[in-house]
Amino acid sequence: MRKIAGIASVLLFIMLFIGPQSTSAAGSAWVVIDAENGRILQGENEHQPLPIASLTKMWTAYTFLELKSDSEETIISSEAATAEGSSIYLEPGTTMQTTDLLYGLMLRSGNDAAHALAEHAGGSLEGFVYLMNEKAQRHGLENTYFTNPSGLHDERHLSSAYDTAKMLYYGMKNPDFRKIATTKNHPFENENGKNSWENKHKLILSEPSAIAGKTGFTKAAGRTLATYFEKDGKSVIVVTLNNGDDWKMHKQLSQQVFSEYQNYTVAKKGQYQIFPHMTATVDKPIKLLVSKEEKKQLSNVLQIPQTEQEQKKGYWSIYLNTEPIKTVAVEIKTEK
Repeated sequence: MRKIAGIASVLLFIMLFIGPQSTSAAGSAWVVIDAENGRILQGENEHQPLPIASLTKMWTAYTFLELKSDSEETIISSEAATAEGSSIYLEPGTTMQTTDLLYGLMLRSGNDAAHALAEHAGGSLEGFVYLMNEKAQRHGLENTYFTNPSGLHDERHLSSAYDTAKMLYYGMKNPDFRKIATTKNHPFENENGKNSWENKHKLILSEPSAIAGKTGFTKAAGRTLATYFEKDGKSVIVVTLNNGDDWKMHKQLSQQVFSEYQNYTVAKKGQYQIFPHMTATVDKPIKLLVSKEEKKQLSNVLQIPQTEQEQKKGYWSIYLNTEPIKTVAVEIKTEK
């Protein structure tokens, strides 16, 4: 049994700690976050609201999947088939599987697919956009507002690099979204016969560590890109907004973070002695992606509820400076 000493109250402090880095990219906003907990690792103007173009479609797909629509088929309306912008060439009056539309949305960035999915799940375009914004608010996307499901330019339709990274972060926690977003090529069959869609995100096709993401472009937004990288048990999300050299920057940023940051075990699995009569049980190791310098700036706080029960839940929080970056529930046992 491991022992913890020096506890003067119900809060347990163990000092360790860290500090973020920053590089500049003129005229663009960008961010790298830990894909396990959403922590910002690096960034520039990461909270500035900007046009995000078709990166919007990540939230369209996530909102649709979270609604868990019962119907698997939808009839394409004339409004959806003639949607402005990039297209998967849907024909009005034809029937499509909503799953295939999601692949057309994410892999080929079909604005017509976005429109059709919105009508199917929200009853109307406006109804679905309301649901997108409602879900964004519930997920704490503070610098995000949608006016459409595809990312067509509108002065009010904005998000930040950080919020956009969080869209992919939340999306990848949904198994159906993850399956779609990581697909390189999707074969399908409809009334016109057999066909297939290849993912437009070229890093997913060429870079082994890039497993998911979304591309985007409008004249107002410039080039926008989101990529989910995995390597050696580490995972990060990179988002760039209005960056003309985004493919190269995503590779460089991911390689830099994988080189400079390591998985650090803050607390091992097992029992910890808090007081002579009290123990805390950690069910699985508590790990964080940190740099060598950051280890010195981490702190841990164990919150113990003030109840008389012998078995209860406590909360083990990891702090970076004064900011909590990860919290896990632990079992607290008291012996009388």
